[in-house]
Amino acid sequence: MSGNIIGERFLLVTFGESHGRVVGAVLDGCPAGLALKEDDIQSELDLRRPGQSIVTTQRKEEDRVEIMSGVFNGRTTGAPIMMLIRNGDKDSRPYDAMVNSPRPGHADLVAKMKYGGFNDYRGGGRFSGRITASFVMGGAVARKLLHEVLGVEIVAYSLEIGGIRAEGFDLDTARKNRYKNEARAPTAEAADLMKKKIIEARGGGNSLGGIVECVVLNVPPGLGEPVFASLDSDLARMALSIPAVKGVEFGSGFASARLKGTENNDEYYFQGDKIMTKTNNAGGILGGLSSGMPIAYRVAFKPASSVASKQTTVDLASRKEVELVVPGRHDPTVVPRAVPVVEDATALVLADHAIRAGMIPPVLRGP
Repeated sequence: MSGNIIGERFLLVTFGESHGRVVGAVLDGCPAGLALKEDDIQSELDLRRPGQSIVTTQRKEEDRVEIMSGVFNGRTTGAPIMMLIRNGDKDSRPYDAMVNSPRPGHADLVAKMKYGGFNDYRGGGRFSGRITASFVMGGAVARKLLHEVLGVEIVAYSLEIGGIRAEGFDLDTARKNRYKNEARAPTAEAADLMKKKIIEARGGGNSLGGIVECVVLNVPPGLGEPVFASLDSDLARMALSIPAVKGVEFGSGFASARLKGTENNDEYYFQGDKIMTKTNNAGGILGGLSSGMPIAYRVAFKPASSVASKQTTVDLASRKEVELVVPGRHDPTVVPRAVPVVEDATALVLADHAIRAGMIPPVLRGP
């Protein structure tokens, strides 16, 4: 079965390549009656658009979304919603020159082996981070649906870049600051340190990895379908589908391996008529089901693979080892642009589960 589809009742189909004509999404299963216009999606795409900052790739893309179907008179019709953006500022010449020299850290070699060389290798083709624009298109719709029907709020930010970790902040601070700085950090202090580290790495012909933390508020309890469609497993699957992601942890995550049960268990208490927990080491998910507490998870991104330093690879034609410097305009770190991608990818999974649970109806309101 094709690997370009995710979701069960709220399905996203993605299409397009980095240097192809378009990148797009088809969203099937969205309820009828949701107020939706291109600006709702454009505002999300603008957050991941390249060429906006010294800490990202200088490829200039307008990324102007076009809704081609599924919306009529300003509201969703219940039919599939097809959206696309057109690829503009692309230079494929460096990739034509490297066709027989797979770039270290990229999928060039394995893609060539799997598809017999017929794959579009330009800019990484289907394996490029540019395909995450499709996640954002679908996720923007999911995010609006979740907010309007259930009041769900999703907040992500750069928790760590290049070993610089944000400390001493709360969610309100992160919500206020994350899109006011180039690093997408939760505090101005962390943003300044991260930016300096990124510029230093870029100047040295290198790149950095980091961690995006995502917190989701107002999630109703009971989302998830154990055991193989549990909420955390589906969120992890979605996150690991984002290029460059190499790890996911929920709540206390890997730190829980070093805790005692009494330290890691979240004890209950009453807040009025509502049952709450004193801590949130479970990350808002118990037994694969949302608990009603905030969902909290972290996504680890490897350093961007394209670097302006010499590396060793092989020449597939001559069968010899050669040195390679990857030309072009590349992100010194993918983390800042990944923040909105993580938010929208999260929304896709939650919307699908909310529809499956009957918490979002097939028609939102009458004409």
